[in-house]
Amino acid sequence: MTTPPRKPAASYSRKATAVDPQAAERARVARGWLHTAHFLTSAPQLEHLPTFDLPEIAFVGRSNAGKSTAINTLTQQTRLAFASKTPGRTQHINLFGVGKQKVDDAVLADLPGYGYAAVPKEAKLRWQRVMGNYLMTRPNLRGVVLMCDPRHGLTELDDILLDVIRPRVEQGLKFLVLLTKSDKLTRSDGAKALSIARLQAGGGEVKLFSALKQHGVDEAAELLWRWAHPEDGQPAPPSEPPPEQAPIDEQP
Repeated sequence: MTTPPRKPAASYSRKATAVDPQAAERARVARGWLHTAHFLTSAPQLEHLPTFDLPEIAFVGRSNAGKSTAINTLTQQTRLAFASKTPGRTQHINLFGVGKQKVDDAVLADLPGYGYAAVPKEAKLRWQRVMGNYLMTRPNLRGVVLMCDPRHGLTELDDILLDVIRPRVEQGLKFLVLLTKSDKLTRSDGAKALSIARLQAGGGEVKLFSALKQHGVDEAAELLWRWAHPEDGQPAPPSEPPPEQAPIDEQP
């Protein structure tokens, strides 16, 4: 009895995705750089933060948006950024130094998550003031990364934050929206979330990101590297805070 020929496996008939060697090398350098991140200090108030003559990149977002997980994924560390079991409980600005050969050339700032319902209103207002003042007046702030769960989209509090940083973005401050937990979306839902977020971001970059699937990690890491090293990538001049702005007293 003649055995019928087997059909080729589906994987054999698919064309392999070409890998750009230069892009792969840039991602390797960027991720190696981020892996050097280490704790510097923690401060409950803006005036307690030390001043640095280094570019600083701030990570912000609502509680439960996956901010700590994203930071730990980008730095390939498990507990660099602390994720509290009670969202909204962590209320300090944490600074991490980044730089090869134990010489820091940038600082990562992990700002407290905002918007968690169980946090008392007084604490919410206090942290909105601290974050607003930080984002408006921190002189060495080079870029801001906003974490957003794409299943919920940018919320009213996210819009308030965008309004706060908009004058500095117009002056050159870099801005990125990371749509975290993108592995929970279908491809069509992901494309829709990207389109909506790009309209809301007002000039900032938007990328899908999944810590679980490692999706978007290389692209985000390379972008942060370019922000901190403008001489090695696209120009990113440091933004000076607008002189006419006054500190935020209260956010709704």
